[in-house]
Amino acid sequence: MGSRRMAHDVAIVAMGCTQFRDHWSSSADDLLVDAVTECVGALPNVTLGDVDAFWVGTQGSGMSGQTLARPLRLVGKPVTRVENYCATGSEAFRNAAFAVASGAYDMVMATGVEKLKDSSQSGLSAVYPPDDGTAVDWTAPAGFSLLAPAYQEAYGVDARGMRDALTRVAVKNHANGARNARAQFQKAVTAEAVERGPRIAGQLGVMDCSGVSDGAAAAILVRAEDAYRYTDKPVFLRGMGFVAGSGAGLAADGYDFTTFPEVVEAARVAYEQAGVTDPASQISLAEVHDCFTPTEVVLMEDLGFSERGKAWRDILDGRYDLGGALPVNTDGGLKSFGHPIGATGLRMMFECFTQLRGEAGDRQVPDARLAVAQNLGGQPGSCVAFVAVLGSER
Repeated sequence: MGSRRMAHDVAIVAMGCTQFRDHWSSSADDLLVDAVTECVGALPNVTLGDVDAFWVGTQGSGMSGQTLARPLRLVGKPVTRVENYCATGSEAFRNAAFAVASGAYDMVMATGVEKLKDSSQSGLSAVYPPDDGTAVDWTAPAGFSLLAPAYQEAYGVDARGMRDALTRVAVKNHANGARNARAQFQKAVTAEAVERGPRIAGQLGVMDCSGVSDGAAAAILVRAEDAYRYTDKPVFLRGMGFVAGSGAGLAADGYDFTTFPEVVEAARVAYEQAGVTDPASQISLAEVHDCFTPTEVVLMEDLGFSERGKAWRDILDGRYDLGGALPVNTDGGLKSFGHPIGATGLRMMFECFTQLRGEAGDRQVPDARLAVAQNLGGQPGSCVAFVAVLGSER
């Protein structure tokens, strides 16, 4: 069974995004209000009351649709809370898009929020249900650290070459984040600083890992045929794929840690819907889930931007730099922008939206027409994955 195009094409007509950082003086409610206020404020003739239905994504900063309904004082509105690991913001967007595409609603809003800095620990806070004891018990850095040595062995990359590629990812993304006033880390870093950072797991140092932050983002979606009633620069959803992995990669032999099969399939579906046959040449820019530096290396191949075994070389050659052939993580990515779980997927959309409208300032990609937003959650061998293709033209 294939994935079919939606009954109605969908457009994003407005977005809002807070700065991702340590918001010690703001609650999750405050962040949602800020993101939604910016989003609605971008449309002069629209009020919150014009939005028919809402979705809010959060991993652990709220329960039920009241996570959004309470701070916005929504009355008589359907509000759905969703969660899908680190792809939670994308899940809010996906469900909102389907609601408009089905014809059930004329205008909907997708939001995402996370407050991580107020927890009693550093990192993600989650309570996992009891299982049968076969689940792999490791930290996220430990799991993703396995990507680098597996890639080296599979493609004959020496230790220096791999380290240079990982370092280049971190340096590139921090350089992009330094141009972005909303990023958590707004300072460029040197290769020496990356490689001298304290070790976290395997080859990964602290500068190979994304930050822990607070933030929120929001988007208003309508049917494509209605988009120009609200803005002269809508951004159109051209294709969208989502896969929840079975976990088989960690349950049996055979998975080699050089790919995310879920991303490959989600990308295939999104590209097919969008009519993308050669992503390496057709995509103008991409926002990808660089939770750790080797993740970005692998994703360049899973998304079809580099040939298998060649991404590390393409990274070192500058292909994915801001001035390269296919800029990746132009806003800094998770590495520099930050990673509040529920908001990240929508933050990626926000950057694509900004770039496709030509509003990204000194990090603007010239003639940007098609953008990819790729978001994943879980761990290598057992993850969920989302890929969307957005365009400046219907």
